[in-house]
Amino acid sequence: MKGGKGKATAKKETAEVLKPSDDRLGKRKAAAKADKSSKSKANKDKKAKKDPNKPKRPASAFFVFLEEFREIYKREHPNVKAVSVVGKAGGEKWKSLTRAEKAPYEAKAAKRKSEYEKQMSAYNKKQESNADEGDEDSDRSKSEVNDEDDEESGEDEEEEEDDDDE
Repeated sequence: MKGGKGKATAKKETAEVLKPSDDRLGKRKAAAKADKSSKSKANKDKKAKKDPNKPKRPASAFFVFLEEFREIYKREHPNVKAVSVVGKAGGEKWKSLTRAEKAPYEAKAAKRKSEYEKQMSAYNKKQESNADEGDEDSDRSKSEVNDEDDEESGEDEEEEEDDDDE
């Protein structure tokens, strides 16, 4: 009898060495991928629908600067159509500005922010008052509310059916 490894075991070892491993990503990356998919589902459930009446956040000093810069850049470079090129040029220009040159843009941004805060306080008060009114309706049962809706909509549906027959 021969001692040691035979041809079959040698082939098996080389096949295992050459076989691509399933966990090439590594344990950390594989776990992170699993976490991301579960987090995205949880975030979708948590997010509330956006209110179209809510005031928009004000622009930062950089974006106030960029509004003016875009107009100037387009006049000087009428052939450039890419938004990214204008944005990059604006970023470089913003970095090269001194604090004194940035001051008017920061003042405009601060003014917009104060206006936004006033609008938000008014919006929040309105939301609180709407929430208070919604609490009064909750005294009635849902079936009562639905019965009233059915009665109103039932009359309209009958009229529409009559119009369709003609």
